[in-house]
Amino acid sequence: MATPTTPHPVLTRYYRRHDEREPFVTALFDGAARSYDRVCAVMSLGSGRWYRRFALRRAGLRPGMRVLDVATGTGLVARAAAGILGDGRAVVGVDPSAGMLLEARRALPGPLVRGRAEGLPFRDGAFDMVTMGYAVRHVAGLEPAFAEFRRVLRPGGRLLILEISRAPSAARRWAVRVYFTRILPVLVSATTRNAHARVLTRYYWDTIASCVAPEVILAALSHSGFTGVERRVFGGMVSEYLAVKPGA
Repeated sequence: MATPTTPHPVLTRYYRRHDEREPFVTALFDGAARSYDRVCAVMSLGSGRWYRRFALRRAGLRPGMRVLDVATGTGLVARAAAGILGDGRAVVGVDPSAGMLLEARRALPGPLVRGRAEGLPFRDGAFDMVTMGYAVRHVAGLEPAFAEFRRVLRPGGRLLILEISRAPSAARRWAVRVYFTRILPVLVSATTRNAHARVLTRYYWDTIASCVAPEVILAALSHSGFTGVERRVFGGMVSEYLAVKPGA
């Protein structure tokens, strides 16, 4: 069996081996959970809420569908999906962080389950759409996660992955790096006073800067058996990866 593609190399500033990545990331999100929504609002300059709804609608989400939101965190994408569906119980969230799920339960009436993208605790063909918001950088391997997404989708089911990609131009990459490494930590410190949240902003930038190219993610989706694989870019940096499980 081929070695799974990791989304980024070992980041020795935070951990030294691949098997140390998951415990580090889970503990980091547990610690930052109470401040996470505020961090995201600052990071997106307040645009996240409307954009999540826009991306979900553009991906084909409509009332009557059942959705699994992988790496749901505090439920930002799941909440947007529930608003479109008009039924919060039609959205299921899964995340490895107990702290993040605790926060998600404050706003989501649907099932919330602790679990990993690479081993989803759901039956085959259970969902019409699988979503993942800004977390593909945190999986252990692209192909195992994508294979699980495909497994739990019904034939014809849709996949939407939102992710931040490196800006195409050197000037924009410089501006984004300055924002993430100098400006954002100050804003987060001033608004949250959460040490884990400050580390999270640094870690976000390091994973973005080190993440595999979009072409690698697209290839992994195709190799995992998806069809209609495409990438849409919004605002120069936000990637929307879309794919369909064949067989409808």
